Amino acid sequence: MICLKNTVKCPSLKTRTKVVLTDIIHEIDALKIELDRLRPLDSESVCHALDIEYTYESNRIEGNTLTLGETALVIDKGMTVSGKSMREHLEAINHYQAVLILKEFVRDKRPLTEGLIKQVHALILQSIDHKMAGVYRNQPVMISGSLHIPPAHFVVPELMEKCLQWYDLNKEDLHPVLLAAEMHERVVSIHPFVDGNGRTSRLIMNLILMQHGYYIANISGDMENRRDYYNALELCNTVGDKSSFLLLIASHVKKGMTRLIKIAQGT
Repeated sequence: MICLKNTVKCPSLKTRTKVVLTDIIHEIDALKIELDRLRPLDSESVCHALDIEYTYESNRIEGNTLTLGETALVIDKGMTVSGKSMREHLEAINHYQAVLILKEFVRDKRPLTEGLIKQVHALILQSIDHKMAGVYRNQPVMISGSLHIPPAHFVVPELMEKCLQWYDLNKEDLHPVLLAAEMHERVVSIHPFVDGNGRTSRLIMNLILMQHGYYIANISGDMENRRDYYNALELCNTVGDKSSFLLLIASHVKKGMTRLIKIAQGT
């Protein structure tokens, strides 16, 4: 059953937007039925390629300049790419390892907790910033190019606790795609860490999606998609309008599931 109760309450979510979003959710659930029919999708080469692609795109959103091919070489061959920083190499390795860990969490049915979020973040900053890896920030931060000012560092623990309380209260009623998108937006808006908030929030979103049998939302890091992504987040934070963001995430889930079905069908 599709439940939009938590988004209907938002006055900025207009009737037309709710209709479009509901239609996309119906399409996603139809795709999930088809995807479940095709399971198990256990092609190791396909899963590996998609995981590298996701790593490449998520890092590209944050400014990593490794190409898709270079990302694969760094992960698969342990190669270094001339002209690229050590940080960019570590970002590729760390994110890929985080994706593999998420799949273990799904298999082990690990519940989403603050500890799990910190564990994912620690993987993202592994060997990059040992001191702040998996640790809530202890200083104020600003987001370059955004009008949104994240909350003061001393309220981050309380806000993250409330964020997980909201998740526990809504995880049984809200549609998984909307639940995942909401948690993404809530975590990244709190900006609980000094660095790595975007990657961590996208990984948490995709953990929720995978826990419910949906495909990950792999947002492209090209200029147009990155602009749309940041603009949608900006609307969430500045005017409280989540409609664009929810639609954007749902659209990427639909796109990814459609592609995965075509791969599974050999078309």
